[in-house]
Amino acid sequence: MSDSIVQVVSDIRFQSHHGPDGHPERPERLVAVGEAIDSFGHRIEVVAPRAAESEEILRAHDRRLLEAIASTSGRELGKIDADTYYSASSFEVARLAAGSCIDLATRVLCGGISSGLAAVRPPGHHAEADRAMGFCLFNNVAIATRSLQAEGGAPRILIFDWDVHHGNGTQHIFETDPDVLYISTHQFPFYPGTGNFDEAGLDRGLGSTINIPMPVGCGDEEFIGVLQRIVVPAARTFSPDVILISCGFDAHQDDPLASMEITQYGYRAMSTIMLELAKSLCGGRIVFILEGGYSLAGVREGTEAVLETLTAAAPMQAPTAIELVPGAALTGIVDRVGQVHAHRIRDFAAAL
Repeated sequence: MSDSIVQVVSDIRFQSHHGPDGHPERPERLVAVGEAIDSFGHRIEVVAPRAAESEEILRAHDRRLLEAIASTSGRELGKIDADTYYSASSFEVARLAAGSCIDLATRVLCGGISSGLAAVRPPGHHAEADRAMGFCLFNNVAIATRSLQAEGGAPRILIFDWDVHHGNGTQHIFETDPDVLYISTHQFPFYPGTGNFDEAGLDRGLGSTINIPMPVGCGDEEFIGVLQRIVVPAARTFSPDVILISCGFDAHQDDPLASMEITQYGYRAMSTIMLELAKSLCGGRIVFILEGGYSLAGVREGTEAVLETLTAAAPMQAPTAIELVPGAALTGIVDRVGQVHAHRIRDFAAAL
């Protein structure tokens, strides 16, 4: 297998997890994602998922959570909390999502393929070690990360979460782990209420969590600027062996649950920055794992942007540097992150 192959995990079984009528995390999301995937034809290799084993899930989750989700198998539609539901096939679908992310990340880390996209659901980044929440049953990126650590030689892993909601579960699972750098951009204040600037990790993991809370109305300029001036220097300081993107598309300008303004151009620019960063730091090893995104046009455009970047015959042109203007939202964000992290991030000052 050539290491230039871009693999995409996609399967109709991910659509069999369903909730009550009108719920935003609905199977049609993956119909829109699938339309984007189909347009890339021979430029990608579509692979089938496989279910995670219990031992793999337990690397990131408590046994009581695994047993609770397993107990829903075959049961009629029900709720775990006000936002999170299960249906008869949800346990099996959640196992498929987690196993897909493990396998895709492992193939990328071990050099079998260059990069990939896991087009899975339910999403995962809100799931805590002991609790399903926020539409999420198991934390897919956390399970994949723990499997890489267990089976892949204890690599250094960067998780960049650009979903519009803070990935509380991912942060809490890794906040004491110095070998996992978790960076999150998210609308704030917003669900789930976590992710303020001063949440920076705990104990040995102090400094390995970088939260970038952003005010309502931020769009392409602010997100691109944050990547250029915070994410890139932080990643260079950390020097990961692989990059995992918690890839939600709910900061899209059409998303019904949030109030951000990213366009397809913005997602393409963000994907380009992260791919070029992966090429310079870790041999191009990068995996995008689908999280949220509740506008069908938004998830379609976001998926197209990611796959355009990964499959481009020549590197996409990186966006020009965004200037820091006094009083602008971007300037305030960079200043606040600098107050918490500048002494830990090499070349942070040079990026200002």
